[in-house]
Amino acid sequence: MNKKAVIFDLDGVIVHTDHYHYLAWKSVADHLKLHFDEKLNNQLRGVSRMESLDIILQSNSLIITDKEKEILAEQKNEIYKKFLLKMSPKDIDACVLETLLKLKESGLKIAIGSSSKNAKLILERTGMLNLFDAISDGNNITHSKPNPEVFQKAAQYMDFEPRDCIVVEDAVAGIDAGIAGGFETVAIGDATKYEKSSYKVNQFSELLEVLFN
Repeated sequence: MNKKAVIFDLDGVIVHTDHYHYLAWKSVADHLKLHFDEKLNNQLRGVSRMESLDIILQSNSLIITDKEKEILAEQKNEIYKKFLLKMSPKDIDACVLETLLKLKESGLKIAIGSSSKNAKLILERTGMLNLFDAISDGNNITHSKPNPEVFQKAAQYMDFEPRDCIVVEDAVAGIDAGIAGGFETVAIGDATKYEKSSYKVNQFSELLEVLFN
């Protein structure tokens, strides 16, 4: 495969903070006496904070003002960040770190393409902030996945075209975003059930086989 860079989604691919998201949204939902469970939480993967809130509100048939939404979203984020501050390099799987280092040693560039506005905080807490050649996240985009903007900007930051890069994602919205942006995609985790991905891997280390075979 003739690629120059790999663009990774963050949560669910490099790190796993789904449970922190769940606990934070659950806290907000419980305060409002809204229904929220793991099944509904799965629908929030790969989408922005405000879009996640909209999904929760719609599932509970609750309509509130935009100002109230902003307040709730911020409350959720503050709870979530308290969990993130407990993260450390120990939260990175050794296989993930080893694979990333091998990709860099091979001459490939690696980047993050995440809808999260907390991406840099997570990378800092886990000691990985300086490992990536580019970081595109929720702070520099106006459209969340499945819009391809976050991946397109990651490619631009590395001076590459989408055809030069491959996207690694664990969410259907992320695979759709990659495809919409003209990228080949690798599905991992839940996204392996999605037939539209270019490649599928069961383990992070299998990326090496995809990229070098």
